[in-house]
Amino acid sequence: MSNKNTATVKKENWFYNLIMKSDAAVSVIVVLLGFLVATILVLCVGRNPLGMYKSILQVVTGWNIDRGVWNIRYVGEWINYSIPYIFCGFAMAFAGRVGLFNVGGEGQYLMGVTVAQLCGIYFLQIPGLHWICALLCAMLAGAIWGGVVGFLKARFEVSEVVTTIMLNYVALYLSRIITMAIPGTNTYKTVDYPATALLKSKWLSAITNGSNLNYGIFITVIAIILFWFLMEKTKLGFALKATGFNKDAAHYAGIPVVSSIVIAMAVSGAFAGMGGGIVALGSFRYGRVLSGMDNYGYTGIAVALVGNNTATGTTLAGLLFGMLQASQTLMQSKGIPKEITFIIQGLVVVFVALKTGFRLIMEKIEKAQQDKRIGGAK
Repeated sequence: MSNKNTATVKKENWFYNLIMKSDAAVSVIVVLLGFLVATILVLCVGRNPLGMYKSILQVVTGWNIDRGVWNIRYVGEWINYSIPYIFCGFAMAFAGRVGLFNVGGEGQYLMGVTVAQLCGIYFLQIPGLHWICALLCAMLAGAIWGGVVGFLKARFEVSEVVTTIMLNYVALYLSRIITMAIPGTNTYKTVDYPATALLKSKWLSAITNGSNLNYGIFITVIAIILFWFLMEKTKLGFALKATGFNKDAAHYAGIPVVSSIVIAMAVSGAFAGMGGGIVALGSFRYGRVLSGMDNYGYTGIAVALVGNNTATGTTLAGLLFGMLQASQTLMQSKGIPKEITFIIQGLVVVFVALKTGFRLIMEKIEKAQQDKRIGGAK
């Protein structure tokens, strides 16, 4: 084949190379496919899909196209909804980089919620220090809850999937027992937190027109940087990734595989626990008696899968899922069933799971095109 033909082939294959070599590109495509199918479903139920996209636009920009007004409050709520998704996504992503499948983000999140509530009610009421200590304790609770799983996995080869699933239910019912024991608690909630325990920020609320956006946004930014720095710029991150690629090779290279697994699960739990603490003290004025899962931890699995277990990707995926949740009420007001957001989430996860199959299809298409070009050249 001539150089000219080779250059032409390379130019024609840019899309194929992008798909095969870029996980980010595949994630974008599967998200778009999810919205495409959702659009078709909305049409099938006799609704105008434009209402869905108007709602999403209003959440992301604050602009109401129908009324021609702008309200930044929607943006603040969108970011606030996204924070626990990002933290629970990190819980799955961090473990995933070490070859572990952390299904226990929900339990680690719930332990963070529970401990944050206890600290919010009982700690010394010192402005600034109160909520910081409560969040650190929530993070520690999540780390311990995840670290136990890591220890059982590393030392006794106990499946982290089974262990974390079971511990999710242990965390839920333990949370109920602990919270119900707090004096003044009824079937649904505890007494109100003191003002020093709240993450509320007057100036953040003011600039977002009364939204629930709080100091948790700054903690989230720190967590994003920390995740990236640990994984990409430290010896610990290299050891964790090496363990994830091949445990035996990592062991023979002198990397302490057992401690790597325990550390990975503990750090994963710490992320989820911090997310729980931020929700407990940032979105509520009182502690909750949980009747069921909040499902942030389970959704965090999808967030990490869409984000390819990276800091940037998981953050963007968390913002996507937060956007879908924040737009539910607006969609209902426009006649779009709010369940459509859950359908989009489910479709995105399904398409991500089919990523390998999608690439196989692309390989077959490319091979057929190459055979055709070779035949034409002859």
